[in-house]
Amino acid sequence: MNEPIEPASQIHATQQRQRASQLAQAVRLELQKAVIGQDVVIDDVLSALIAGGHVLLEGVPGLGKTLLVRALARCFGGEFARIQFTPDLMPSDVTGHAVYDLQTEQFKLRKGPLFTHLLLADEINRAPAKTQAALLEAMQERQVTLEGRALPIAQPFMVLATQNPIEQEGTYPLPEAELDRFMLKVRMDYPDAAQELNMVRQVSRSTRADMLDVQPLRTVLQAKDVQALQRIASDLPLDEQVLDYAVRLARTTRSWPGLTLGAGPRASIALVRVARARALLRGGEFVIPDDIKGCALAVLRHRVRIAPELDIEGLEVDQVLKQLLDQVPAPRI
Repeated sequence: MNEPIEPASQIHATQQRQRASQLAQAVRLELQKAVIGQDVVIDDVLSALIAGGHVLLEGVPGLGKTLLVRALARCFGGEFARIQFTPDLMPSDVTGHAVYDLQTEQFKLRKGPLFTHLLLADEINRAPAKTQAALLEAMQERQVTLEGRALPIAQPFMVLATQNPIEQEGTYPLPEAELDRFMLKVRMDYPDAAQELNMVRQVSRSTRADMLDVQPLRTVLQAKDVQALQRIASDLPLDEQVLDYAVRLARTTRSWPGLTLGAGPRASIALVRVARARALLRGGEFVIPDDIKGCALAVLRHRVRIAPELDIEGLEVDQVLKQLLDQVPAPRI
């Protein structure tokens, strides 16, 4: 009996998906050359890029948060800007401002570093709330209002913000509204012993004092490639049961014992979008429940609040969420 012939459009879509997956994996390989021992973090950041979201990177100083973003910028042919957040940073230092031109006797808009493709907001929690809030409109609406004019930001646009753990001195916690704008909150932890040995071996050979050089990395992605990846990922097939699983996870946080604040609908959307990106990154033909489960901690940890009594006992948000993930049944596909 003859095999059924696939329509040309279906074959073309499969080829496109395979090419997109290979491109995403090529970027991953480049990043792994510069950032050793953080493969899970690299996958999360790439997933957010493909899903069209923003990332909050948290970890103690010296783990390579800024290095990872610089490495990604090196692999990406678009524009890159960096803002070092400090207590005296003003909102206009981020968005831009109007400057009076003596020659024309008119005000000219001078755009701030926010007008870029890839923005590194370094140590975002060192600046007060009004400066942090300067990012809100850009992150949600992909535009900035300056002097009453709404100016669009070039696509793709991604904010990668780093922050030190909140217990450290001289930091301002991010408000819930801003935290919710970040698709993922990624925790960067210490590398294991073998990875740290490898890192020290490579860095001590480098001409740079205490870090790996990102200069040798290849430029793999252009702005149009990122947009193509985002489009292909958003078209990946998703079974209704998997969609239901994502929504159930987000909804369960709202009534889960030990959580005083649950995740909103934006979490359900983020779970699905990041899961599609993860499926593309691993070369999958469709989204599976493990794609949802694999990104759930990064999507949910900054959108829920742990009960004070559990906090006093020393329990962390991740531990409560892992219990939730173990108990909410995943569909069998």
